[in-house]
Amino acid sequence: MRKDVGRGAAHRCREPMPECRCGQLLAVMHESCFLVSMRRNEVLTPPNLISLSRLAMAAVFLGVHDADWRLAIVLTAMVSDVLDGVIARVSHTTSRIGALIDPIADRIFMLVAFIAVTVDGLITPWQLALLLVRDVMTVIGWFVARNVSWLRAVTFQARWPGKGVTVLQFVTLLAALQAPRLVAGLCIACGILAIVATTDYTLMLWVNRAGGPKDRARHGGVLPEPSQEGIG
Repeated sequence: MRKDVGRGAAHRCREPMPECRCGQLLAVMHESCFLVSMRRNEVLTPPNLISLSRLAMAAVFLGVHDADWRLAIVLTAMVSDVLDGVIARVSHTTSRIGALIDPIADRIFMLVAFIAVTVDGLITPWQLALLLVRDVMTVIGWFVARNVSWLRAVTFQARWPGKGVTVLQFVTLLAALQAPRLVAGLCIACGILAIVATTDYTLMLWVNRAGGPKDRARHGGVLPEPSQEGIG
């Protein structure tokens, strides 16, 4: 009797996997490959590649010390910052990933370039602090928004005060390389505009928070009842 049971178990172990399970496994693998390919295609678009080129420019900026070469790199970075957005809109390839890559590339380029000119003595540490106020506050705001439940749904987008800070940062970098006497005034202006940009972003988060004015407007002035899942 035990031998029959053992033989039956061994026979079941040698049974091939049902065709339906094989089909499901292949379908899952195919879908995974498709999603990976789609995400890669979404990242490696011409606008995103132009944005990412500023990371290479930052490395080159560190490697050269000639003022003219550095000036050319900064001007190229400025052109690329305009060009990636124009191409994305014209070619209809705007995406959330692109909206994230562009400001990150900007901030990395600026951080590397400003640290380099500070080490060279072209700007002072206090001026560097004024130039980076907006960037530090943006990072803090992003982490706060991602860790506060009623702010997680808010989408971060470029806003005009923030764009103005980026323009002033580029201009200040050019001045540090070619017209040092203008640096002090530009740094102060950049710091003031950074405060305006930070206030603007804070108000944007508050207005677009869950339960805020925009959320009420989307629901006709009546907010949905909160979910009871996970309570208790």
